[in-house]
Amino acid sequence: MAARVWVFCLFMGRGSLFTSGCFSTMRLLLTNDDGLDCPFLHVLVRALRGAGLELYVVAPKTEQSWVGAAKSRHRAVTVETVERGFGCPAWSVNGTPSDCVNIALAHILPEWPDAVVSGINVGLNASLGFILASGTIAGAWEGALHGLPAIAFSQDLSFEVFDQIKAAGSDIPREVSETLRHSAAHAAKIIPRLVATAKRRSFIVHNINFPYPCVGETEARHTVPARVIVPGIFGPQADDGTHRFVFTLGEPVDPPGGPLTDREALEAGFISHSVLDYTKLGY
Repeated sequence: MAARVWVFCLFMGRGSLFTSGCFSTMRLLLTNDDGLDCPFLHVLVRALRGAGLELYVVAPKTEQSWVGAAKSRHRAVTVETVERGFGCPAWSVNGTPSDCVNIALAHILPEWPDAVVSGINVGLNASLGFILASGTIAGAWEGALHGLPAIAFSQDLSFEVFDQIKAAGSDIPREVSETLRHSAAHAAKIIPRLVATAKRRSFIVHNINFPYPCVGETEARHTVPARVIVPGIFGPQADDGTHRFVFTLGEPVDPPGGPLTDREALEAGFISHSVLDYTKLGY
């Protein structure tokens, strides 16, 4: 692709973290952890393509939530070219989000992307416990491990809406579709600004959570990950001897008067933008 001359201009309004600017078209590798057929991924694809961004989609064949940065060490992984009406090249991988990005960069993509984008996740990925367990953030982190700018997007939801969306064969409620449309539009404006200013090989993931509801005028805030105790995420032993996952948001233990946390920003109706700088671990 010799000529990449389309110009992308963005403006997010007063009080935004992402101010106006113009950039050449960017080429993105897009993945998620909810699976290739997740409607949240499809809405994001439409918004990014509508903004003129070039996309390659490489996503898990089935849902891979809560797998963190796991890779398929002890089994073979298969890749299929698929057609999902994205209007861009797409592949299905029967592995984790980290598998998707690793294989895509090494063996699938015909050219190196400008960044790796993961999401939009069904549900929030805010607080340390959720961040470290998230397959969505891990997909972005795999891009950072390759020296690329990396961004993860997640959509906060109520418990009732989350359960409804996850139920097999359920349609997305109209109010959720409207929120998701606005969130994806914000993502299309955020990505070029972050990628254009990002340093390569920085080992940074931009973790962005959208509130519920989200509208066009929703403002963003810089945040830090909340410190949340998350005990007992498996229920008691059942009659068949198994323990099953039980979702919980955990107990915040952040001291009062500290910096704004991702959880607090979402509760206040703001877009949360946490910069996860992995070079700071242990320092």
